Amino acid sequence: MSHPKLTPERLLRAAIVYVRQSTPSQVTHHVESQRRQYALEDRARELGFQRITVIDEDLGRTGSGLVDRPGFQRLAAEVCTGEVGAVFCLEASRLARNGRDWHHLIELCGMVSAVVVDMDGVYDPNLINDRLLLGLKGTMSEFEATLIRQRSFEAIQQKARRGELRIPVPVGFCWSLTGKIEKHPDQRVQQAIQLVLEKMSELGSMRQVLIWLRQNNVCLPACSFDGGESGIIWKLPLYQNIQAILTNPIYAGAYAFGKTETRTRIVDGRARKRSGFRKPRSQWTVLIPNHHPGYLSWEEYERNQAMIAANTHMQSGAEPKAGRGGRALLSGLLRCRRCGRMLYVSYSGPRATVVRYECRGQRLDCGEGGCISFGGLRVDAGVANEVLRAIEGNAIEAALEAAEQMQRQRQELRRSIELEVEQARYEARLAARRYEAVDPERRLVAAELEARWNVALQKIQELENKLREFDDKSQSMPIPDKQTLMSLAQDMPAIWNSPSTDMRLKQRITRILIREIVADIDEDKREIVLLIHWAGGRHSELRLKKSETGKHRHCTNLDAIEVIRKMAGKFRDEHIAATLNRLRLRTGSDNTWNENRVYSVRHRLHLSAFDPNQCDPGEVTLKEAAERLNLSPLSVRHLIERKILPAQQVVECAPWQIPAAALDSETVKTEAAKIRNRIRVPRTHSCDEQESMFSDS
Repeated sequence: MSHPKLTPERLLRAAIVYVRQSTPSQVTHHVESQRRQYALEDRARELGFQRITVIDEDLGRTGSGLVDRPGFQRLAAEVCTGEVGAVFCLEASRLARNGRDWHHLIELCGMVSAVVVDMDGVYDPNLINDRLLLGLKGTMSEFEATLIRQRSFEAIQQKARRGELRIPVPVGFCWSLTGKIEKHPDQRVQQAIQLVLEKMSELGSMRQVLIWLRQNNVCLPACSFDGGESGIIWKLPLYQNIQAILTNPIYAGAYAFGKTETRTRIVDGRARKRSGFRKPRSQWTVLIPNHHPGYLSWEEYERNQAMIAANTHMQSGAEPKAGRGGRALLSGLLRCRRCGRMLYVSYSGPRATVVRYECRGQRLDCGEGGCISFGGLRVDAGVANEVLRAIEGNAIEAALEAAEQMQRQRQELRRSIELEVEQARYEARLAARRYEAVDPERRLVAAELEARWNVALQKIQELENKLREFDDKSQSMPIPDKQTLMSLAQDMPAIWNSPSTDMRLKQRITRILIREIVADIDEDKREIVLLIHWAGGRHSELRLKKSETGKHRHCTNLDAIEVIRKMAGKFRDEHIAATLNRLRLRTGSDNTWNENRVYSVRHRLHLSAFDPNQCDPGEVTLKEAAERLNLSPLSVRHLIERKILPAQQVVECAPWQIPAAALDSETVKTEAAKIRNRIRVPRTHSCDEQESMFSDS
């Protein structure tokens, strides 16, 4: 069988059979179309071609020109070699669905004198009538594809607006036989989804929810498509699993369609489409609240989205951050009054425990110096006191609510383990029935089923042990009773400042009450000025003392430094330490003074040590004066207080310096004799303590 357009010259060349289907689903289900296209190889052989090449690399790829088609590119390259006599296709739409590719191929075939063969005939691009007919076929194919696509799009849109389009639903939901979205009938699936949502409300962070679930070995359901059938598998969650549950509006009972869009770009002169770009909620095609039963209300869903947005860190246009941990209480809340930028937090010290807030905006953006910076310890403490004053009226109610919430959490976690045990028992019973139903003669099958039964029984034992351990742990950690909680609530500062209190909790409380804090520094008064914007719309100003440059909270008190300066060189270090302790002065670290600490400060200030040769020989101490007058040190102090014996002190509570010549005066001798001859009363314990206190002076 021959055709007048298939000349001997063309028959000596190769024939190419081009096979293509538009989508992967067509490749899987429309097998008749594949068979018809592959049958073109037999037709080419019937027409007299000996060398036949089948190009089927484009199975499952659209011919619209928006995706790469390696098969079509190979076809064009083969035609350009001049070794192709005919191109076989089922119809024009198989070769291309757009005019650009179609006319480009016709032009190439005309240049090398190749023909195009379909089910209707043989076409020579060099003949004007055939060229016109091929052009019409390509135009009609392109119009047909556009029309089908438009009709399908409008039908999908209309059905989606009614909420009846069967979109894929996430784990926890399923489509009913009546075309409605319903909760998954498995109670364990429902309980797991509900647990994730409750932990988000409690912890306020997707990452913290993930950490809690994995620490407690709580598995979440996931969709499985094994063998083309959907099912549920249980596994430890990943971050994307938590994110998928918390950000999908379907869990709030809303039907949403058109949340993403496809974008087209021109790459190397050809259109390229990319899908999956998220659109703002205002641009969603369909959003129907209260469409079906949900796991949380729409208000709770909106609150979760706001919380997730607040947790966004280092992103463009991000809002003040939610509590993310760290040592800084006000991270993400402070704004510079001078430039309007948010203040950064830096950590320093041996263990990165020293917090400092600073404005880096001018330095980062303009290359200029920073606006303000100050230490975080005093600021955090000051704002914390304001927060405690704001919540002290509701502390008892909050404590009782916390106790109830803790009880609910334990019950939910125990319920999760119970459902897991129940499912394991069902799987064990199913394995047992399968083992009992097998023919005993089929030993290999029976052995495998018996092994699976044993594994299921072992899993039951492990889960029952897990439940037993949970109950034992719950009994060892009882929930405080109402009276205990009320007593704790009345001492909120102690709870707040306790090292065991989680910083994330304090940060979340602060961010609930405070929207923002505008910070500035009053250089004249050396004060940090904080304008607190409270959540209710009220504003208050807080002024805190700013430390001098080089000073910190562990610096030695200036009064103590002055005492050491006055007494250095004249008194021993132990006498200086005793004087400081009598004055109730403490070290920078809030310790009492001793000889070594006085020496450290004196050495740092380059103050001279005690030199006995520099002491005035004409002065005696209180103890020496008592020995000369044959009196007790307390009696000598009485003489000094009565202005009978002259004496002086470098500072208050320092050792007395008594002129030696004054001890030989008649007045002092007379008063000393009266004291010695007086009838003595028994000393009390307090008198002994006072005498011992000044005995070394």
